[in-house]
Amino acid sequence: MARPFYRVEGFEARRSLGYLIRRLHNLVVPRAEALFADADFTFSQWVVLMAVRDGIADTCGEIARHMDHDTGAITRLVDQLEARGFLVRSRSTSDRRVVHLEITPAGRALAKSLLPRIVEFWNEVLEGFSADEAAQLIALLSRLMVRLEAQPLATAKAAK
Repeated sequence: MARPFYRVEGFEARRSLGYLIRRLHNLVVPRAEALFADADFTFSQWVVLMAVRDGIADTCGEIARHMDHDTGAITRLVDQLEARGFLVRSRSTSDRRVVHLEITPAGRALAKSLLPRIVEFWNEVLEGFSADEAAQLIALLSRLMVRLEAQPLATAKAAK
């Protein structure tokens, strides 16, 4: 096993993955919300629409887990997107309890029209990073996410 990266002695919060990830989240979300201020569409709605479009999730429950949101809040977002014709619901043929979500042509058109805002935002954020550095950052974050998704929630060792 490789030597642990962190040690109790000399540990600094500003170099903690948890601190950095949370701080980045807190910096990104308000900026992303601002991208949609004039669009009559929220960043949260955008995330739901893109999750369905890209096959990340196709039920309210899956979206809630990916966004770490309450299922009721996601259901309300989906209700809004469905009422506006961007998503449709369909009951599963194999399990009546499951309701799948599908993006409509209007939803695809909206996603396509708003995508330049997100692309420009991330390109600005990554300014000063080489293409290789950006790809490596994405690969490392993806690897970390897969590792965390594979671990049960209660993996912390008992304090000694």
